Amino acid sequence: MKEDIFDKEKKFHDQWASTIDVEGIKVKDYFEACTAPENRFILKQLGDIRGKRLLDLGCGAGENSVYFARKGALCLASDYSPGMVEVALQLAAANGVEIEGRTMNAIALDCPDNSFDIVYASNLLHHLPNPKLAIREMHRVLKPGGKACFWDPLKHNPVINVYRRMATKVRTEDETPLDINIVNFVKSQFSETSYDTFWLATLWIFLRFYLIEKVDPNKERYWKKIIIEQERLKPTYQRLETLDSVVKNIPLMRRFAWNLAVVATK
Repeated sequence: MKEDIFDKEKKFHDQWASTIDVEGIKVKDYFEACTAPENRFILKQLGDIRGKRLLDLGCGAGENSVYFARKGALCLASDYSPGMVEVALQLAAANGVEIEGRTMNAIALDCPDNSFDIVYASNLLHHLPNPKLAIREMHRVLKPGGKACFWDPLKHNPVINVYRRMATKVRTEDETPLDINIVNFVKSQFSETSYDTFWLATLWIFLRFYLIEKVDPNKERYWKKIIIEQERLKPTYQRLETLDSVVKNIPLMRRFAWNLAVVATK
C-alpha cells in the first residue's frame, strides 16, 4: 500500500510540475510575506545560515532551496517527484543561484549520517503514510547540534476539513494532516524543540475567498493565493494575526490552527 501512495504522489506532483512557470514565482514572499507566518517563525529560530549544509525535503518548485541559497546556504533540493526537482533547478537558475537536486524518498534518505546542518520540510509530512519515519530520518542525517524544521497542516479544525473535502483536485487523496501530538514525538527524538501554530482567526481570509470572492478551491490553491496576494491581504491579515496571538493562549485552542511549525535541535 505504501508504494501505491508514493506512486500516486509522484504522478500528481509530476503533473503539477509540468504546469509551473518559474518566472512567476516570487521566492522572497514565501518566507517574508506577512501571510507566511510559518516560515517567518522558522527563520527566527535558524539565525545565520551562511555556509550551512541544508537539505530541503519535498522541495516542490524549489522556493525554499532558492531562498536559502540566496541567504548563503549550500542546498540540496530533494523530492520524490523528478518533475519537481527539475522545476527547482530551473528556479535556481532563474534566480542566479546554484543548488543540487536529487530524487529521494523522505522515509529512506540516500544520505549518510550526520551530514547536514539543517533539514527543512514544508508541507511534506502529511503526504507520508508514516511521518515519524521521516522525522527519524531527519534526525539521522543531521549533524550534532543541527536543526530539523518542518511545517504542515493539522487535522483538528472542522472548517479546514470542509475545505479539504471540497478541494479534491488540488490535493492528493491520501494526504493525512498531522495530529498536534506529533510534537511530543519530536521532543522524544531531539534535545530541544520549539513550535507554534498559525491561522485561527486569520482563517477568515480563506472563508472570504470562498464565500465572498467566489474563488473555486479546485481552480486556485488557496495556500498559494495567500502568498501571491499578500499585499492586498496584509491589512486584514495583520489585524486578525493580532487576534490570533490572544486566541492561541486559550487552553486547547492551538490544536485548531491550520498549520503547525516545528524547529528541533539534535
